[in-house]
Amino acid sequence: MRRVQFVLAVVGMALASGCGEGGPNLGGGPKGPKYRFAPITRTDLVRTVEATGTVQPRNTPSGIPVGAQVNGKVLKLFVDYNSTVTNGQVVALIDPLVYEATYRNAVGQLHGNQAKVKQCEATLTLAEKTLVRKRALFAKEMCPEADLDAAVEARDSARASLDSAKASVEQSEASVSKAKADLDYCTIRSPVNGVVLARKVEEGETVVSSMNAVPVLTIAEDLKTVWVEATVPEADVGNIKVGQAVTFTADAYRRRFKGRVRQIRLAATTTNNVVTYPIIIEAENPDEMLFPGMTATLSIETARAEDAVVVSAAAFRFRPKEEDRAPGEVPRGRKIWLVGADDKLVPHLVKEGVSDDSFTELVDGASFEGKEAVVGYQTPTTLAQPSDAANNPFMPKRPKRGTAGTAPEPKK
Repeated sequence: MRRVQFVLAVVGMALASGCGEGGPNLGGGPKGPKYRFAPITRTDLVRTVEATGTVQPRNTPSGIPVGAQVNGKVLKLFVDYNSTVTNGQVVALIDPLVYEATYRNAVGQLHGNQAKVKQCEATLTLAEKTLVRKRALFAKEMCPEADLDAAVEARDSARASLDSAKASVEQSEASVSKAKADLDYCTIRSPVNGVVLARKVEEGETVVSSMNAVPVLTIAEDLKTVWVEATVPEADVGNIKVGQAVTFTADAYRRRFKGRVRQIRLAATTTNNVVTYPIIIEAENPDEMLFPGMTATLSIETARAEDAVVVSAAAFRFRPKEEDRAPGEVPRGRKIWLVGADDKLVPHLVKEGVSDDSFTELVDGASFEGKEAVVGYQTPTTLAQPSDAANNPFMPKRPKRGTAGTAPEPKK
């Protein structure tokens, strides 16, 4: 009985050994080592940097505040939330009664000072004529010197009065300009083409402006073009360049939007010892579907290789056992391993191109297309893995490759 059990055990071990080395010929003969392979195929390859950001109006994250620079009651608001406005359009009116009176008073003072200038000019003209006559009489010894001195003094006094009157005119002109500016400030106009995001006051409310302008409205610059401000870690910011293509999605829509990197700002922020940099993406928004404040999930294209020969990045990490290698010295450099004659592994030096961390482009690798690179050894676990293991939702899945490539959309 024990002999029969021993024979059965030996047969079982032999069968188990056969299962570990037999099966499909994945490298070598039926008794040779088992390898795992990755096909070398031709496809499009794109390297991207993923980030999240916030949609905002151009130039200002929260819109342009439009305020009142004078005090007074708001007589009329001509726009409301979401109203479309143009540059120079009247959006609000503050009671101008007091400022109109101030302006008229300043204009009256200006006219009075201008009349005084004319009066002083006439006085000066008369004083100069009198001085000419006195000099002529003094030359003929027909008037005392004191009369000549008095005429000179009268001319100089008239000149001084004229200069003072002209200075008063300049002061009055400044007062008129200020009064006119205050009166114009009663009419609040939009500084840009855009849309009203918020209204801060109501009609009939009194605004009091002190050192800063009191906000009345907030206007977002034309939303047909928006910015998305994203934060990118310092490890990835070196791969980002101005002008690179960007695709992004917003939670509100089931579609992709396109944009381009506009600016890489140097104002770094450190949070939990992680340094990030703000990246500004400019995107067209002709139908104005993107609203300020929406969260965007971005994919920034940092490199692209179209119709390239690619292989799994795991092929570069494979290191064969010495007994499985073909005879000869192993060259230094980046290489992949292919099965050669006598089922031995042969190294091939390659030049890497674009990589998306899962797959790597083989520059000038057309000769490898259609072949399979070794990425590892078969193990009992991989041999025993059922064919439907990929259907297990808890099993990690390898990225699939196809002729469509990894790019979100083909480059145009």
